[in-house]
Amino acid sequence: MIFELVILGNSSATPTLHRSPSAQYLKMLDHHMLIDCGEGTQVQMQRYKIRKSKIKHIFISHVHADHMLGLPGLIFSMNLMQRTEPLHIYGPDALFKILDLFIELTDNHMRFEIIKHVTQTEVKEVIFEDDELKVSSFPLYHRVPTTGFLFEEKERLRKLNMEACEKYEVPVSSYADIKKGKDYVYNGTLIPNTTLTSEPGSPISYAYCSDTRFDERVAKNIKGVNLLYHEATFLHDKLARAIETKHTTAKEAGIIAGLAETQKLLIGHFSSRYDVVDELLVETRAEFAESYVAEEGSKFTLC
Repeated sequence: MIFELVILGNSSATPTLHRSPSAQYLKMLDHHMLIDCGEGTQVQMQRYKIRKSKIKHIFISHVHADHMLGLPGLIFSMNLMQRTEPLHIYGPDALFKILDLFIELTDNHMRFEIIKHVTQTEVKEVIFEDDELKVSSFPLYHRVPTTGFLFEEKERLRKLNMEACEKYEVPVSSYADIKKGKDYVYNGTLIPNTTLTSEPGSPISYAYCSDTRFDERVAKNIKGVNLLYHEATFLHDKLARAIETKHTTAKEAGIIAGLAETQKLLIGHFSSRYDVVDELLVETRAEFAESYVAEEGSKFTLC
């Protein structure tokens, strides 16, 4: 599976009896990543059978407690489990001041390196990139410096037609070049790449928008994503409260999804005032039909 997203928490501000604060596990290609880490995240990871040792990258949107309070505990658990592999953490500068203080004052002797990546909250920027995946941060509009995260698969290599490759005696050493689109010469005859390969399919993308006031600039930074997660803290009848706290209503989340031209929208970060969230989904779907609740424990996949 190229893409698997597991929702670990979808509550805003405080945990409830049925909802935990923000956290998501994302497996994309061969990367195991955590997005936000609210209180109780490592318990949720155990519940949904996600191994701590696999996590290599953690992305924190901002330093409000419901998005990062679980991080010190998770780091200390990794240390107790004898982790030695470096851990990459991406977040605002304030996050690392908090973590450094925790580690210093608790006299923890870290067995592994924490590699810090300070995110810029004023501009969109690439914060991780390899041959297959690119991750960017982009500004959100909350009460403290906050970013969203965009995960983009790079252009896929073409798929080998093994029957054709065998027919034209293509050596294994040439497979990599063939996948990249190169033609092949067989007994003096040019064999076009389209004979030896097939279309690879379109690359996939996912955008995570945590706490933010409704702002069309968000949509511009995530145009055309396959899957979008966007906070929907309040029903629209609480618009004044959303403006005061710099959050988004369910209706506004649907509008952003339409502006971004995404294929599917997930909503979460629900206020504890809502015991059930059916009304929020109805309100969102009135603006964007392909909307779904980011239910805890739910898995979403893309191919």
